[in-house]
Amino acid sequence: MGSTMHGRAVCSPGPSRRLARDSARMCELFAMSSRMPTAVDFSLERLTRRGGAEGPHRDGWGVAFYTGRDALLLREPGAASESSLVRHIERHGPPSELVISHIRLASFGVAALRNTQPFGRELGGHAHVFAHNGDLPAIADNAGFALGRFLPIGETDSEHAFCHLLTRLTALWDAASGDIPTLDTRMQVIAGFAADLRALGSANFLYTDSDTLFVHAHRRTLPDSDQVLPGLFVLERSCAEEVPDLSGSGVRLETVQQALTLIASVPLTDESWQVLAPGELLAVRAGSIIERR
Repeated sequence: MGSTMHGRAVCSPGPSRRLARDSARMCELFAMSSRMPTAVDFSLERLTRRGGAEGPHRDGWGVAFYTGRDALLLREPGAASESSLVRHIERHGPPSELVISHIRLASFGVAALRNTQPFGRELGGHAHVFAHNGDLPAIADNAGFALGRFLPIGETDSEHAFCHLLTRLTALWDAASGDIPTLDTRMQVIAGFAADLRALGSANFLYTDSDTLFVHAHRRTLPDSDQVLPGLFVLERSCAEEVPDLSGSGVRLETVQQALTLIASVPLTDESWQVLAPGELLAVRAGSIIERR
Protein backbone atom coordinates (compact mmCIF):
# COMPACT_ATOMS: atom_id res chain seq x y z
CA MET A 1 0.00 0.00 0.00
CA GLY A 2 1.03 3.55 -0.55
CA SER A 3 1.42 6.25 2.00
CA THR A 4 -1.62 8.31 1.02
CA MET A 5 -5.25 7.75 1.75
CA HIS A 6 -7.03 11.01 0.94
CA GLY A 7 -7.55 11.99 4.57
CA ARG A 8 -8.18 8.48 5.85
CA ALA A 9 -6.05 6.23 8.02
CA VAL A 10 -3.43 4.32 6.08
CA CYS A 11 -0.99 1.62 7.04
CA SER A 12 2.55 2.33 5.87
CA PRO A 13 4.25 -0.36 3.76
CA GLY A 14 7.28 -2.30 4.76
CA PRO A 15 10.53 -1.76 2.84
CA SER A 16 10.21 -2.47 -0.86
CA ARG A 17 12.26 -5.12 -2.57
CA ARG A 18 13.02 -5.91 -6.18
CA LEU A 19 10.75 -8.70 -7.38
CA ALA A 20 12.48 -11.83 -8.61
CA ARG A 21 12.90 -12.04 -12.37
CA ASP A 22 12.66 -15.82 -12.39
CA SER A 23 9.12 -16.03 -11.02
CA ALA A 24 6.61 -18.18 -12.85
CA ARG A 25 5.69 -17.08 -16.35
CA MET A 26 2.01 -16.62 -15.63
CA CYS A 27 -0.26 -13.63 -15.27
CA GLU A 28 0.09 -11.52 -12.13
CA LEU A 29 -2.82 -10.92 -9.75
CA PHE A 30 -3.30 -8.28 -7.08
CA ALA A 31 -6.24 -7.38 -4.82
CA MET A 32 -6.82 -5.06 -1.91
CA SER A 33 -9.75 -5.01 0.48
CA SER A 34 -9.94 -2.27 3.11
CA ARG A 35 -12.30 -1.19 5.84
CA MET A 36 -12.18 2.42 4.64
CA PRO A 37 -11.54 3.90 1.17
CA THR A 38 -7.86 3.70 0.36
CA ALA A 39 -5.77 5.06 -2.50
CA VAL A 40 -3.64 2.34 -4.07
CA ASP A 41 -0.27 3.55 -5.28
CA PHE A 42 2.63 1.49 -3.88
CA SER A 43 1.28 -2.00 -4.52
CA LEU A 44 -0.12 -1.15 -7.95
CA GLU A 45 3.15 0.52 -8.92
CA ARG A 46 5.17 -2.54 -7.89
CA LEU A 47 2.81 -4.84 -9.75
CA THR A 48 2.82 -2.84 -12.96
CA ARG A 49 6.63 -2.84 -13.10
CA ARG A 50 6.26 -6.52 -13.92
CA GLY A 51 4.07 -5.55 -16.89
CA GLY A 52 7.04 -5.32 -19.25
CA ALA A 53 9.83 -3.76 -17.15
CA GLU A 54 10.84 -6.42 -14.60
CA GLY A 55 8.86 -9.28 -16.08
CA PRO A 56 7.53 -10.65 -19.38
CA HIS A 57 3.90 -9.62 -18.87
CA ARG A 58 3.45 -7.21 -21.80
CA ASP A 59 0.11 -8.38 -23.19
CA GLY A 60 -2.28 -6.17 -21.23
CA TRP A 61 -3.26 -4.91 -17.82
CA GLY A 62 -6.42 -3.92 -16.00
CA VAL A 63 -7.70 -2.68 -12.65
CA ALA A 64 -11.13 -2.38 -11.05
CA PHE A 65 -11.84 0.23 -8.36
CA TYR A 66 -15.04 -0.40 -6.41
CA THR A 67 -17.38 2.12 -4.87
CA GLY A 68 -20.37 0.37 -3.35
CA ARG A 69 -21.93 -2.06 -5.80
CA ASP A 70 -20.35 -0.51 -8.89
CA ALA A 71 -16.79 -0.54 -10.21
CA LEU A 72 -14.58 1.65 -12.37
CA LEU A 73 -12.89 -0.84 -14.71
CA LEU A 74 -9.82 0.32 -16.65
CA ARG A 75 -7.97 -1.94 -19.11
CA GLU A 76 -5.40 -1.68 -21.88
CA PRO A 77 -4.01 -4.41 -24.17
CA GLY A 78 -0.39 -3.19 -23.96
CA ALA A 79 2.44 -3.24 -21.43
CA ALA A 80 1.50 -1.64 -18.12
CA SER A 81 5.05 -0.41 -17.57
CA GLU A 82 4.73 1.77 -20.70
CA SER A 83 1.20 3.05 -20.03
CA SER A 84 0.51 6.74 -19.42
CA LEU A 85 -2.85 5.70 -17.96
CA VAL A 86 -1.06 3.64 -15.30
CA ARG A 87 1.09 6.69 -14.48
CA HIS A 88 -2.12 8.72 -14.10
CA ILE A 89 -3.66 6.10 -11.80
CA GLU A 90 -0.54 6.12 -9.65
CA ARG A 91 -0.97 9.87 -9.09
CA HIS A 92 -4.75 10.20 -9.17
CA GLY A 93 -6.21 6.75 -8.53
CA PRO A 94 -9.63 6.95 -6.86
CA PRO A 95 -9.88 5.85 -3.22
CA SER A 96 -11.64 2.50 -2.99
CA GLU A 97 -12.55 -0.18 -0.49
CA LEU A 98 -11.88 -2.94 -3.02
CA VAL A 99 -9.36 -3.13 -5.86
CA ILE A 100 -8.57 -5.99 -8.25
CA SER A 101 -5.74 -5.85 -10.78
CA HIS A 102 -4.32 -8.19 -13.43
CA ILE A 103 -1.16 -8.09 -15.54
CA ARG A 104 -1.40 -10.33 -18.59
CA LEU A 105 1.00 -12.79 -20.18
CA ALA A 106 -1.06 -14.12 -23.09
CA SER A 107 -1.55 -17.86 -23.45
CA PHE A 108 -5.03 -17.91 -25.03
CA GLY A 109 -6.22 -15.20 -27.39
CA VAL A 110 -4.41 -12.30 -29.02
CA ALA A 111 -3.30 -9.19 -27.14
CA ALA A 112 -6.54 -7.21 -27.52
CA LEU A 113 -8.91 -5.34 -25.22
CA ARG A 114 -11.50 -8.11 -25.41
CA ASN A 115 -8.97 -10.54 -23.93
CA THR A 116 -7.69 -8.20 -21.21
CA GLN A 117 -8.55 -8.84 -17.56
CA PRO A 118 -10.19 -8.21 -15.16
CA PHE A 119 -13.51 -9.09 -16.79
CA GLY A 120 -16.74 -7.51 -15.60
CA ARG A 121 -20.46 -8.38 -15.82
CA GLU A 122 -23.69 -7.36 -14.06
CA LEU A 123 -25.71 -9.83 -12.01
CA GLY A 124 -28.41 -9.01 -9.48
CA GLY A 125 -27.76 -5.27 -9.81
CA HIS A 126 -24.11 -5.62 -8.76
CA ALA A 127 -20.90 -5.30 -10.75
CA HIS A 128 -19.10 -8.66 -10.72
CA VAL A 129 -15.38 -8.74 -11.56
CA PHE A 130 -13.09 -11.73 -12.17
CA ALA A 131 -9.36 -12.20 -12.79
CA HIS A 132 -7.53 -15.49 -13.25
CA ASN A 133 -4.04 -16.78 -13.95
CA GLY A 134 -3.16 -20.20 -15.22
CA ASP A 135 -4.05 -22.31 -18.24
CA LEU A 136 -7.36 -24.14 -18.72
CA PRO A 137 -6.86 -25.59 -22.21
CA ALA A 138 -9.91 -27.88 -22.28
CA ILE A 139 -12.51 -25.63 -20.69
CA ALA A 140 -14.37 -24.63 -23.86
CA ASP A 141 -14.98 -28.27 -24.80
CA ASN A 142 -15.86 -29.43 -21.29
CA ALA A 143 -19.56 -30.13 -20.77
CA GLY A 144 -19.18 -29.27 -17.10
CA PHE A 145 -18.38 -25.69 -18.06
CA ALA A 146 -21.26 -24.98 -20.40
CA LEU A 147 -22.35 -21.37 -20.86
CA GLY A 148 -25.76 -19.87 -20.21
CA ARG A 149 -26.86 -16.28 -20.61
CA PHE A 150 -23.33 -14.99 -19.98
CA LEU A 151 -21.13 -15.25 -23.07
CA PRO A 152 -17.45 -14.39 -23.58
CA ILE A 153 -16.55 -11.34 -25.63
CA GLY A 154 -13.00 -12.57 -26.24
CA GLU A 155 -11.30 -15.91 -26.70
CA THR A 156 -9.62 -16.55 -23.35
CA ASP A 157 -10.12 -19.57 -21.13
CA SER A 158 -10.33 -17.16 -18.17
CA GLU A 159 -13.37 -15.30 -19.50
CA HIS A 160 -15.07 -18.60 -20.30
CA ALA A 161 -14.50 -19.67 -16.69
CA PHE A 162 -15.96 -16.38 -15.41
CA CYS A 163 -19.06 -16.64 -17.57
CA HIS A 164 -19.62 -20.19 -16.35
CA LEU A 165 -19.17 -19.16 -12.72
CA LEU A 166 -21.87 -16.52 -13.14
CA THR A 167 -24.10 -19.18 -14.69
CA ARG A 168 -23.70 -21.26 -11.52
CA LEU A 169 -24.43 -18.23 -9.33
CA THR A 170 -27.43 -16.94 -11.28
CA ALA A 171 -30.03 -19.01 -9.42
CA LEU A 172 -28.81 -17.67 -6.06
CA TRP A 173 -28.99 -14.04 -7.17
CA ASP A 174 -32.35 -14.49 -8.90
CA ALA A 175 -33.80 -16.07 -5.75
CA ALA A 176 -32.43 -13.23 -3.60
CA SER A 177 -34.81 -10.78 -5.35
CA GLY A 178 -32.59 -7.74 -5.01
CA ASP A 179 -30.84 -8.81 -1.83
CA ILE A 180 -27.37 -10.37 -1.60
CA PRO A 181 -27.33 -14.19 -1.30
CA THR A 182 -25.95 -15.50 1.97
CA LEU A 183 -22.20 -15.89 2.25
CA ASP A 184 -22.52 -19.61 2.92
CA THR A 185 -24.49 -20.31 -0.26
CA ARG A 186 -22.08 -18.25 -2.35
CA MET A 187 -19.06 -19.97 -0.81
CA GLN A 188 -20.55 -23.38 -1.59
CA VAL A 189 -21.05 -22.55 -5.25
CA ILE A 190 -17.63 -20.91 -5.63
CA ALA A 191 -15.85 -23.75 -3.81
CA GLY A 192 -17.45 -26.29 -6.14
CA PHE A 193 -16.52 -24.21 -9.17
CA ALA A 194 -12.91 -23.89 -7.94
CA ALA A 195 -12.60 -27.64 -7.38
CA ASP A 196 -13.84 -28.36 -10.90
CA LEU A 197 -11.50 -25.69 -12.30
CA ARG A 198 -8.46 -27.25 -10.58
CA ALA A 199 -9.14 -30.48 -12.47
CA LEU A 200 -8.57 -28.61 -15.76
CA GLY A 201 -5.39 -26.69 -14.92
CA SER A 202 -3.97 -23.85 -12.83
CA ALA A 203 -6.82 -22.07 -11.10
CA ASN A 204 -5.68 -19.02 -9.16
CA PHE A 205 -8.47 -16.45 -9.30
CA LEU A 206 -9.94 -13.34 -7.72
CA TYR A 207 -13.70 -12.81 -7.90
CA THR A 208 -15.97 -10.26 -6.31
CA ASP A 209 -19.67 -9.47 -6.41
CA SER A 210 -18.97 -6.06 -4.77
CA ASP A 211 -20.03 -7.36 -1.35
CA THR A 212 -17.24 -9.88 -0.80
CA LEU A 213 -13.86 -10.61 -2.37
CA PHE A 214 -13.36 -14.33 -3.01
CA VAL A 215 -9.76 -15.51 -3.38
CA HIS A 216 -8.83 -18.97 -4.62
CA ALA A 217 -5.23 -20.15 -4.59
CA HIS A 218 -3.89 -23.08 -6.55
CA ARG A 219 -0.40 -23.30 -8.07
CA ARG A 220 2.12 -21.62 -10.35
CA THR A 221 4.68 -23.34 -12.54
CA LEU A 222 7.98 -22.31 -14.07
CA PRO A 223 8.41 -22.67 -17.83
CA ASP A 224 10.21 -25.84 -18.92
CA SER A 225 10.25 -27.04 -15.32
CA ASP A 226 8.35 -29.40 -13.04
CA GLN A 227 8.77 -26.99 -10.13
CA VAL A 228 5.47 -25.94 -8.57
CA LEU A 229 5.28 -22.60 -6.77
CA PRO A 230 2.60 -21.13 -4.47
CA GLY A 231 -0.30 -19.62 -6.38
CA LEU A 232 -1.11 -16.64 -4.15
CA PHE A 233 0.10 -14.83 -1.03
CA VAL A 234 -1.88 -12.82 1.52
CA LEU A 235 -0.88 -9.97 3.84
CA GLU A 236 -3.18 -8.72 6.63
CA ARG A 237 -2.53 -5.37 8.27
CA SER A 238 -4.32 -3.12 10.73
CA CYS A 239 -3.50 0.32 12.06
CA ALA A 240 -4.99 3.39 13.65
CA GLU A 241 -4.97 7.02 12.57
CA GLU A 242 -3.61 9.55 15.05
CA VAL A 243 -6.20 12.21 15.90
CA PRO A 244 -5.70 15.58 17.60
CA ASP A 245 -6.28 15.82 21.36
CA LEU A 246 -9.23 18.21 21.76
CA SER A 247 -10.21 17.09 25.25
CA GLY A 248 -9.47 20.54 26.65
CA SER A 249 -12.21 22.01 24.46
CA GLY A 250 -14.76 19.43 25.46
CA VAL A 251 -14.50 17.51 22.18
CA ARG A 252 -13.33 13.89 21.98
CA LEU A 253 -12.37 12.24 18.70
CA GLU A 254 -12.37 8.49 18.19
CA THR A 255 -9.25 6.88 16.75
CA VAL A 256 -10.02 5.61 13.28
CA GLN A 257 -9.21 1.92 12.89
CA GLN A 258 -8.17 0.67 9.49
CA ALA A 259 -7.94 -2.92 8.28
CA LEU A 260 -6.34 -4.08 5.04
CA THR A 261 -5.97 -7.41 3.32
CA LEU A 262 -3.68 -7.62 0.30
CA ILE A 263 -3.48 -10.52 -2.16
CA ALA A 264 -0.67 -10.93 -4.69
CA SER A 265 0.87 -13.57 -6.94
CA VAL A 266 4.32 -12.58 -5.61
CA PRO A 267 4.96 -10.76 -2.29
CA LEU A 268 5.32 -7.04 -2.99
CA THR A 269 7.19 -6.05 0.20
CA ASP A 270 9.57 -7.58 2.74
CA GLU A 271 6.75 -8.17 5.21
CA SER A 272 5.38 -11.51 6.38
CA TRP A 273 3.19 -12.48 3.44
CA GLN A 274 1.51 -15.81 4.08
CA VAL A 275 1.31 -18.55 1.46
CA LEU A 276 -2.21 -19.71 0.65
CA ALA A 277 -2.51 -23.47 0.46
CA PRO A 278 -3.43 -25.07 -2.87
CA GLY A 279 -7.22 -25.21 -3.05
CA GLU A 280 -7.71 -22.68 -0.25
CA LEU A 281 -10.66 -20.30 -0.67
CA LEU A 282 -10.92 -17.02 1.24
CA ALA A 283 -13.83 -14.65 1.69
CA VAL A 284 -12.66 -11.10 2.43
CA ARG A 285 -14.84 -8.16 3.38
CA ALA A 286 -13.99 -4.64 4.58
CA GLY A 287 -10.32 -5.48 4.91
CA SER A 288 -10.67 -8.66 6.96
CA ILE A 289 -10.79 -12.36 6.14
CA ILE A 290 -14.22 -13.50 7.26
CA GLU A 291 -14.10 -17.13 6.14
CA ARG A 292 -11.58 -19.71 4.92
CA ARG A 293 -12.23 -23.07 3.30
